[in-house]
Amino acid sequence: MIGRLGVALTAGILAMTGAAADANTGPSFAILGFEDLDGWAMDDHAAALDVFRNTCGDMPDPDWVTLCAVAADARDARQFFELFFRPVMITDGEAGLFTGYYEPELDGSPVPTARYRHPIYAMPPEARAATPWLSRRDILAGGALSGRGLEIAWVDDPVELFFLQIQGSGRVRYPDGRYIRVGYGGANGHPYRSIGQEMVRRGIYQPHQVSAEVIKNWVRRNPADGEELLFHNPSYVFFREVSQVPADKGPLGAMNRSITAMRTIAVDPAYTPLGAPVWIEKDGADPMRRLMIAQDTGSAIKGAQRADVFIGSGDDAGRIAGTLRDPGRMVVLMPIQRAYALLPESEQ
Repeated sequence: MIGRLGVALTAGILAMTGAAADANTGPSFAILGFEDLDGWAMDDHAAALDVFRNTCGDMPDPDWVTLCAVAADARDARQFFELFFRPVMITDGEAGLFTGYYEPELDGSPVPTARYRHPIYAMPPEARAATPWLSRRDILAGGALSGRGLEIAWVDDPVELFFLQIQGSGRVRYPDGRYIRVGYGGANGHPYRSIGQEMVRRGIYQPHQVSAEVIKNWVRRNPADGEELLFHNPSYVFFREVSQVPADKGPLGAMNRSITAMRTIAVDPAYTPLGAPVWIEKDGADPMRRLMIAQDTGSAIKGAQRADVFIGSGDDAGRIAGTLRDPGRMVVLMPIQRAYALLPESEQ
């Protein structure tokens, strides 16, 4: 899950305020009280404040800069949020939906061996100048990158490598116990095609049966057909080594800072400013009431009530993330003046 902050924060606010003037097509805003947030008093506000501090310094607008300075010395986390923010419910007509994402962890080696023979590639210069460039089939079956010194590491499982490309970042564990972290380094410009949808189209599974683990297991049981199935997705992601991020910290999110398991969410910055605190009320089999920080984005995360919860790193996190798909609502905590500025003039 890789994004870029850039002008996304400012653009998101402009998109919200501009759209709010058009009641027929834009989102709606409602200011709530903290007493309206189910479970608010029972959360660990100090944990959320620590995560907020990690990225608030990268929020350029003056009101956020001021709040970040106050946050640095705040002693009572709950009081900080209640004094300086107002909960804003932003809706666009779509129901709330929470999914999960994670950071894969692969077994690999800095050199190729009989076991570790599937390379993680850096992006070749010519791929940056051509859109689209070679397809997944051309790169892997055609050997277009072999022997060019673009290998960052070698891993033992091509299926896990495929899902690493979907997630966009991950860790590689070497035989001596060392880790390296890789992050998104570019793509070949081909559109992403869903392997799960293709399995349904071919009659292999019904839609309700498909998950990441189901796909992985089927491809491993059917190596020849599985390889061909993965070629159905022509998109190919390249990586870069992210050496500045220690392996014991989370991967880089859209704000170019490490994200935090179960406190970071990916959002649509057209509605939710990156770096903002967001109260989530996730329902489903495992309800969650928690103050999160919007520190990431994702190509599939679109809408005012859409969020992806960062579960963590490794296989266990992957299994949880792969089954998370729950309804609920999210409420953005906005600086007080900014919150009231979002309302129509008749309600201010």
